[in-house]
Amino acid sequence: MIALEIAVQDATGARVPADAGADRVELCAALGATGGVTPSAAMIEAVVAVGLPAHVLIRCRPGPFVYDTDELAVMCRDAQRAVRQGAAGVVVGALTTDRRLDLPAMARLRDAAKDANPVAEVTCHRAIDVVIGAGGGLVAVDDLINLGTTRVLTSGGASRALDGADALAQLARRAAGRLQVMAGGGVRLGDIAALAATGIDAVHLSARAFQRADDGTGPGGGPGDVEITSAEIVRAAAQAVRAVTARAAPAG
Repeated sequence: MIALEIAVQDATGARVPADAGADRVELCAALGATGGVTPSAAMIEAVVAVGLPAHVLIRCRPGPFVYDTDELAVMCRDAQRAVRQGAAGVVVGALTTDRRLDLPAMARLRDAAKDANPVAEVTCHRAIDVVIGAGGGLVAVDDLINLGTTRVLTSGGASRALDGADALAQLARRAAGRLQVMAGGGVRLGDIAALAATGIDAVHLSARAFQRADDGTGPGGGPGDVEITSAEIVRAAAQAVRAVTARAAPAG
């Protein structure tokens, strides 16, 4: 069975996948502008209250995934706080300057989350795609398994997950059920069946749409368009996942 995860930025957005039958949400802030950073404590509480398992992105700033001591300390506190607030897990990633997983940093982030709740899940985010691009993806799978990571979100090192389908299949074979491989990155509705055929465990998409806000935007307020979670896209994605699952089910 293929799971469906939707990236959301607020409680209103989280209610959309909850109503559509998605399996979980990834909660982040400033998704379009930065690729996602850690949301506020109040936002985490609001999304957790929706009731769908919420996995909180732990990323203290946009930019490279190489972090200094102070940044890592902040992210560890954020991870622990998010789980204490009821998050089902955290979404983390840290690299070394030579484009490998920063295993000590990843272990600290894991420990911070699990100190708050031993069953908290840990997802490695698309920092892994930097590693894949450097040719270290299969080794990284082993490293993540050894760290006790629940899943990895990846496009297979490509700009779009569909373009990384061959790499996704390799990663899924290497993981062999010990690590969930979740395809994400430019996923379109028509991609879901092909991605499922690679042997992955889940698909991830943001289902973003834009709502024009004509009032209240001043010179320092940024663009007038507000990012929202599209109910239409999420419902269609859930339907596509159900169709894939139905086709894969044994007859009788």
